[in-house]
Amino acid sequence: MKRILIADDHETVRSGLRAVLEGRAGWEVVVEARDGKEAVAGALEKKPDVAIVDYAMPLMTGIEVARRIREHQQETEILIFTMHDSDVLALQAFRAGARAFLLKSDANKMLLAAVESLITHKPFYAGSFVSELKGMVTGKGDPNQVLSPREKTIVRLVAEGYSNKGVSAILNLSIKTTETHRAAAMRKLNINSTAGLVRYAVRSKLVEA
Repeated sequence: MKRILIADDHETVRSGLRAVLEGRAGWEVVVEARDGKEAVAGALEKKPDVAIVDYAMPLMTGIEVARRIREHQQETEILIFTMHDSDVLALQAFRAGARAFLLKSDANKMLLAAVESLITHKPFYAGSFVSELKGMVTGKGDPNQVLSPREKTIVRLVAEGYSNKGVSAILNLSIKTTETHRAAAMRKLNINSTAGLVRYAVRSKLVEA
């Protein structure tokens, strides 16, 4: 029997999630929590396989709940459940120890798949930021680990607003060489847009926000 915790301050949401989850053979909701403190206490007492935690709850955010559970209960996999489609929030969730991030609007399509993934101790990625998120979570997002000094410099300059031509002039490179280094950096980081490169540079503190 797979044991699941649900933490959300809305009773209707908890009831809906329980009905969906317990419709799956072998799954049981063992804790329903109304706030962050109840969620942490319930996780430590019942030791669920999966904790589904709303981001916005009284007393403690879902991010803090994930962090507290991870500190004391390594076996419990955590899913952050939220209304907010934010790559920054998703990254915060994964850094706090969650292994899945799901929008409430996607619950009908993805909730069961996300829980199944966590039960087998695999992360679940969803959303427009998925490529960037994978890179950050797996450690590929650390510029000091994966980017060459030249690539890191080019990423910084692009994030500061320079075009390929501008970067080439500053570094005394041909435009073709600049484009090659930029493409290599984006490939290493699993990023496919300039906007994504800028967000990455800010999060990695290559530039100031």
